[in-house]
Amino acid sequence: MAIEIMLVVGTRPQIIKSAPIIHASRLASGVRLQVVHTGQHYDYEMSKSFFGELSLPSPRASLNVGSGSHAWQTAEIMKRLEKVIRVDRPDYVLVPGDTNSTLAAALVAAKLRVPVAHVESGARSYDMTMPEEINRVVADHSSNLLFAPTRNCLRNLRKEGISRSRVTLTGDTHYDAFCKHAESITDPRLLRRIDIDGPFAYTTIHRAENVDNRRNLTEIVRALLKLKKLQIVFSVHPRTESRLRKLRMLRRLRESGNIKIESPVTYLQSLALAWRSTVVITDSGGLQREAFWLGRPCVVLRKTTEWPETLHNKRTMLSPPVTRSVISKTHKVIAHASSKCAVPRADRNSPFGDGHASERIVGLLLRRLLQRAK
Repeated sequence: MAIEIMLVVGTRPQIIKSAPIIHASRLASGVRLQVVHTGQHYDYEMSKSFFGELSLPSPRASLNVGSGSHAWQTAEIMKRLEKVIRVDRPDYVLVPGDTNSTLAAALVAAKLRVPVAHVESGARSYDMTMPEEINRVVADHSSNLLFAPTRNCLRNLRKEGISRSRVTLTGDTHYDAFCKHAESITDPRLLRRIDIDGPFAYTTIHRAENVDNRRNLTEIVRALLKLKKLQIVFSVHPRTESRLRKLRMLRRLRESGNIKIESPVTYLQSLALAWRSTVVITDSGGLQREAFWLGRPCVVLRKTTEWPETLHNKRTMLSPPVTRSVISKTHKVIAHASSKCAVPRADRNSPFGDGHASERIVGLLLRRLLQRAK
């Protein structure tokens, strides 16, 4: 008897944190895992490159939903995914992270009475103005199995009254991916096309509260322009680029003497940029964790974070999107930086696990199915 798992992804970060689960499932006997890609990121060709870079099989189905409002996108994913689930009737629908694809997949599976398993359960910023926070909470409370990446996430779930029998502390599958690829990012060929000379800040901005808020985006851009002593390598998300162009800020950034505008980079290129950087400036929870694992200073362009584990050593600091604060926090985290290790390595004492969360998740899903069959 084989367990049938449907893994639903829709964004590049979901592909990264799901890759170790896919590989673990291929090594486990009695497990068949199929990937459904919702196409939530409209730059689908870039998503496909992540499948190639991480040696992943092609999706069983691609829903090609594309961009839209939160309500439209979530509803469209639900409508299209329902047809796939009805045909396949998997034993579990596995949903990673906190995207609209996560929310839609959890809801439609729960409505069809297909058991839902949520990877990265219990992460909380306690800011319900964030779409991602709503997605996390609803997905957790709709799931039959919840895989908590850290002890803090486990505590959050217990505070919300979720039954202990549904929750397992597994570690972070994103950390699994990092552990697998960490040593390979020293390859100088990864950054051959990016001309960097001297100290630099690696920057990404993509969250709606920053990109879609004119005041916030303007304040962040001003901060980048004023950090004259640093080169800025700014990997620009397509939606961010569109917004910068519309607000007539993109030209100012391109014409500045210290900012290099780059198209979206691959996963390994992003890790290499973070490792080689003087400081990371981002609103990405994924890049925030990667900077922490690499021991690099990081300014997180948010007032709250679902990853407080990264804040204890003063190398990672939160900053509201206010020019003066971003500049001040950037100088502070650099001052607290330790020397960079010659080769990036996994940390056995990491609060994010031991790099084997994915094997635990696949094993637990298989054991639960066998228990149900008895």
